[in-house]
Amino acid sequence: MEQILAYKPKNKIRFVTAAALFDGHDATINIMRRILQSSGAEVIHLGHNRSVDEVVNCAIQEDVQGIAMTSYQGGHIEYFKYMYDLLQERGARHIKIFGGGGGVILPAEIAELQDYGITRIYSPDDGRKMGLQGMINDMLEKTDFITTKAITNELAAIPNKEVKSIASAITVAENDPEGAQSFVDELKKLTLKSQAPVLGITGTGGSGKSSLVDELVRRFLIEIKDKSLAIISVDPSKRKTGGALLGDRIRMNSINNPRVYMRSLATRQANLALSKNVQESIDICKAAGYDLIIVETSGIGQSDTEITEHCDVSLYVMTPEFGAASQLEKIDMLDFADLVAINKFDKRGALDAIRDVRKQYKRNHNLFDAKDDEIPVYGTMASQFNDPGMNNLFVALVTKLKEKTGFHFESKMEITANQSEKIYIIPPDRIRYLSEIAEASETYNEWVDKQCKIARKLYQLQGVIGFAEDFQDFGSGLKDAYAFLEEQLDGDCKRLLRQWPDTKLKYKAEFFSYQVRDKEIKQPLYYESLSKLQIPKVSLPRYEDWGDILRWLLTENVPGEFPYAAGVFPLKREGEDPTRMFAGEGGPERTNKRFHYVSLGQPAHRLSTAFDSVTLYGEDPHIRPDIYGKIGNSGVSIATLDDAKKLYSGFDLCAASTSVSMTINGPAPMLLGFFMNAAIDQQCEKYIIDNGLTKEVDLRITKIYQEKGIARPHYQGELPQGNNGLGLMLLGVTGDEVLPAEVYAKIKAYAISAVRGTVQADILKEDQAQNTCIFSTEFALRMMGDIQKYFIDEKVRNFYSVSISGYHIAEAGANPISQLAFTLSNGFTFVEYYLSRGMYIDDFAPNLSFFFSNGIDPEYSVIGRVARRIWAKAIKNKYKGNDRSQKLKYHIQTSGRSLHAQEIDFNDIRTTLQALYAIYDNCNSLHTNAYDEAITTPTEESVRRAMAIQLIINRELGLAKNENPLQGAFIIEDLTDLVEEAVLAEFKRINDRGGVLGAMETMYQRGKIQEESLYYETLKHTGEFPIVGVNTFLNKNGSPTIVPGEVIRATEEEKQFQISALQAFQDRNSAKTDSALKGLQKSAIVGANIFEQLMEVCKICSLGQISNALYEVGGQYRRNM
Repeated sequence: MEQILAYKPKNKIRFVTAAALFDGHDATINIMRRILQSSGAEVIHLGHNRSVDEVVNCAIQEDVQGIAMTSYQGGHIEYFKYMYDLLQERGARHIKIFGGGGGVILPAEIAELQDYGITRIYSPDDGRKMGLQGMINDMLEKTDFITTKAITNELAAIPNKEVKSIASAITVAENDPEGAQSFVDELKKLTLKSQAPVLGITGTGGSGKSSLVDELVRRFLIEIKDKSLAIISVDPSKRKTGGALLGDRIRMNSINNPRVYMRSLATRQANLALSKNVQESIDICKAAGYDLIIVETSGIGQSDTEITEHCDVSLYVMTPEFGAASQLEKIDMLDFADLVAINKFDKRGALDAIRDVRKQYKRNHNLFDAKDDEIPVYGTMASQFNDPGMNNLFVALVTKLKEKTGFHFESKMEITANQSEKIYIIPPDRIRYLSEIAEASETYNEWVDKQCKIARKLYQLQGVIGFAEDFQDFGSGLKDAYAFLEEQLDGDCKRLLRQWPDTKLKYKAEFFSYQVRDKEIKQPLYYESLSKLQIPKVSLPRYEDWGDILRWLLTENVPGEFPYAAGVFPLKREGEDPTRMFAGEGGPERTNKRFHYVSLGQPAHRLSTAFDSVTLYGEDPHIRPDIYGKIGNSGVSIATLDDAKKLYSGFDLCAASTSVSMTINGPAPMLLGFFMNAAIDQQCEKYIIDNGLTKEVDLRITKIYQEKGIARPHYQGELPQGNNGLGLMLLGVTGDEVLPAEVYAKIKAYAISAVRGTVQADILKEDQAQNTCIFSTEFALRMMGDIQKYFIDEKVRNFYSVSISGYHIAEAGANPISQLAFTLSNGFTFVEYYLSRGMYIDDFAPNLSFFFSNGIDPEYSVIGRVARRIWAKAIKNKYKGNDRSQKLKYHIQTSGRSLHAQEIDFNDIRTTLQALYAIYDNCNSLHTNAYDEAITTPTEESVRRAMAIQLIINRELGLAKNENPLQGAFIIEDLTDLVEEAVLAEFKRINDRGGVLGAMETMYQRGKIQEESLYYETLKHTGEFPIVGVNTFLNKNGSPTIVPGEVIRATEEEKQFQISALQAFQDRNSAKTDSALKGLQKSAIVGANIFEQLMEVCKICSLGQISNALYEVGGQYRRNM
């Protein structure tokens, strides 16, 4: 494609960029905002999961010409129309709206939105025709205008805090300072009435100023109820292009509040930390009557003190990483700053840093006799929720403002002696765990080499001894050498070699027996083909050399034996294919019907649940358009315990033949609470029926609802075929309301010990790749630990507390090596965290499971065996875990990224090849994607075809009857070693960055994923990486994007039913809600097990109510660029 030159704007163009509400897909909008910047635009980037209100407020406050949004999670019609309507309503109809969403936004919907007033929605075909720069040029041309021509009318509106007028005034002062001089002069008269102090915040780049400002604002809004503040934030302009990334808003969670105004300014000049129009902006905010004005500069050097000319009180923000103490003598701001914050106080050397900075401050201010606690230097960790250092800084700031300016607000917070102290997930002395795992693996491999050499020599000597038996003198020396070597052979190696003949005989028998807990399993070892040949389920090598045999046993071995390269169980379970039955759409009733459709006639029910984006972000359904449009789209809407009961009704959740997987992360503890209570109440129903109590209990429930004067909840519509109604008897109540306490307790204990399944709950990969984080990382990890501790205490043995997921890492763009390395490193991070909380490896390791993506790259053919081998070696040799702990179990799903919206029929071919990889590699469960998922929610027909792929491989493909077909293939052995070495090398790179959490702070994983994604997309775009039907072997029409014939979306009836059902649930439990939520918050504050409390709270509170209560005690997730 011919290179397109960037459009050169005539005016200064400003854009807001973001991903839509409940949408974590931010890769595309990040690329677009980068190209906008490089084309000269000033971009205020908000990141993912932004509501219409947030975006519109930002756009008006920032006085932008354009908004650019991506929306990949459905609900785009309502979202974009609501945005257009709010802009019209708030007098900002000049702001242009641009959007895109790949194949999710259909051509007819694009036309509908553009007819409504949306400036342009770009389709995948637009992208191919115009190219990225072409689309950006189109956006810039359409927004190349000035937003305000005259500001004479704004003067009267500014003192009334009219946001649009304030924004317009700042723009004119910035763009036309000479023409606005008379306006500015008039404005200065208004500022004379203002007593608002100006707090200047400056510091080095990367010191965390934006997070620190956000934490100060949060405390201001909580502590000082009736006052308002304005923030003026300055970021540098690019000297070459004139563009700028105004990125401070992305880190701020507290500013979308009627009492806060924020304006981002670009310096529009080189080598300066402030815009030359910053004073005019301050004056405008003073004239508007804001009670406090905060000015945040861009990152400064050692000699920059410009901020002091514009503020009453100055705060200098730095980090402990300033180098030698002598460097402090060069920092001019230490002469002028009223307060100093040493942020990121968890960094190495923080205590030395605060000591040295205090000493320098004393010298600079001639305070030699002052005590350390009298020096206004504070250690802070703005990234940590409710940090005591930040509390101390806030109180000191309010005091200093009062002292210097007469700022008459009081803070009720008290300065404490507590320093900022990092809440460590991984203790500092354990930070090298990944390097230790890599070293332990390499040590094991070296040991294997040595042992195999000894075994080979012993084998060779035995042969020679046998040959030389007739030569007595010659033979005795060999026997001595043999005995000497035999002593060097490890005892376990001797045992393996001694047992090898018996092992071979064992696998030649007709049947194979093995033990699973207290149960003996007996299965045939052969399959008879149509040609009457006996095909072995497990084939063994024909090696004779003891060195080869030992190497195979130590690095491969039979399925079910260490190091589990061929699988963690001796044989696959009979009568249960590893098929996952995936569903999630509309309300719980529709998804329940789909579950029963896909599982009808199947001996085992392996249900895999996709949730809608409202649920994924921990919120409740609502009539607000940007929420309403997403209810039940791209997943099922679940907001209450009743929803969970309806979702899984008709499936006995405690049956050995049922397992449930839930793809949920941020709000996973709450959804798990719903699920566990649904399972408990099912067993209560069975007890009620078995004991003839049905009528009595029904009368009791009727009475409960009659006393409340409301209708009993019900399942919407008819029950589908296969649904016997189990789980619906106790809709609207829980078992403990209708059964004696001791009976309920016994049923609960049985139910939670019997349920089988997995909850994803992997918050590390969310931060690295998928973005459905809702709580602060530390708090989210604490809740994960609480779940696992609860599982140990309550003997939950059959349910996985986390599915450590690489799938979404791969979907975000990672190659198979990075997917595997990041996933396993995350897994070992959970191991270290749980160990640090006092749990024992063998108590929790069996509750961990993994989830991988399966593409068609060569590395995917061995991803499972490499994962099993690395995990087993680490758990056995480093963590001393038992056999059960060493077994890595994983679910695998065919690649969503390899599903293309062109020539969609070819997708099934790719999926089949990926499924073959997975089955040959002995995965524990498999989900095959439907061919049409690239363009729509799968239809019943496409889901049936996807399931048929697995069934044909498992039931028809002859070679798949063998359960270790990869063993013995030279290329597989080579690939296994290559991939393992590459993963261990990545472990060391992560280790060098402070382990997984340290690497996350610098966004190492996210950056690598994006680089690898861009590499793939580039090769795909140029055709260097051929994709049939996409960039090669195109049909006569050029293989355009396919428009789906059938689009599955949640209906209006379903959305309305969900909202009314939620309202009814909240109404009937309203008397208990407040006390339950306060009890939950208290358990979080005092360090009790949050999940134990959640199990009770989930009975009477909705998902959104619980999430919002926990935000107040655990903090919200802070987005990264």
